[in-house]
Amino acid sequence: MASVPFDQLDGHIWMNGEFVKWADAKIHVLTHGLHYASAVFEGERAYDGEIFKLNEHTERLIESGRILGFEIPYTAEQINQACRDLLVKQGFTDAYVRPIAWRGSESMGVAAQNNRINVAIAIWQWPSYFDPATKMKGIRLDMAEYRRPDPRTAPSRAKAAGLYMICTISKHSAEAKGYADAVMLDWRGQVAEATGANIFFVKDGKLHTPTPDCFLDGITRRTVIGLAKGLGIEVIERAIMPEEMADFEECFLCGTAAEVTPVSEVGPYRFTPGALTKRLIDAYEAEVQPKRAQAAE
Repeated sequence: MASVPFDQLDGHIWMNGEFVKWADAKIHVLTHGLHYASAVFEGERAYDGEIFKLNEHTERLIESGRILGFEIPYTAEQINQACRDLLVKQGFTDAYVRPIAWRGSESMGVAAQNNRINVAIAIWQWPSYFDPATKMKGIRLDMAEYRRPDPRTAPSRAKAAGLYMICTISKHSAEAKGYADAVMLDWRGQVAEATGANIFFVKDGKLHTPTPDCFLDGITRRTVIGLAKGLGIEVIERAIMPEEMADFEECFLCGTAAEVTPVSEVGPYRFTPGALTKRLIDAYEAEVQPKRAQAAE
């Protein structure tokens, strides 16, 4: 994480088609997105100067806006190029990329059909989402109080800011107890995901992961599934009840920020980071950093 507040970092932010100084990238306190969560965003990583699966992230950003009822006023090509240009302008090769789109401050109230749709992109250096010293030992996860909602009550296919309110509450609660994060169940009581990453389990050489019917089918999740199948590992997507965790041997999280992170504990359940998890860590690193993988051969 940054050692200084994020509003005091150096550099530039791309905002509504222009590069502005980091400190000048401001919005009004009566911005609709702040009060009513009419905002969507993405989290991306750049490795060796290339933003991993940039177009997939941008397409999801645009689709998330559509689900929330607004059209982002830039094409995918324009957003992709802005991300690439900003990465160069920031002078980074390995970095975190955060595009966000939100309704502005032209009017206030629940309805804001005519408010401007703003778009910004920020890029900063952000190391591993979890403590690197404990990551390979397996992180400890709590069981969250709040659950992922029924998709009939929330736009679960959108990466929408409002859906992360219960994630923040759950992660804060877990950290207060000494855990790194928390596992959330869905409204039916099935295992869903962590607060900002998808979850996988290992049993008898096979991968088991919850069906993403009420949470994001993450881009990293799909990447890991593809890598596993390429390694000849069977992947089973299904409903998983929390008590089933007692029978799994390994567990890991995956996401753009988390990458592939082993888990040693989820509430009362224990796991031992093992060979299959390590294979996928190595495969993911080779996928996102092919130049380094080739150099190591």
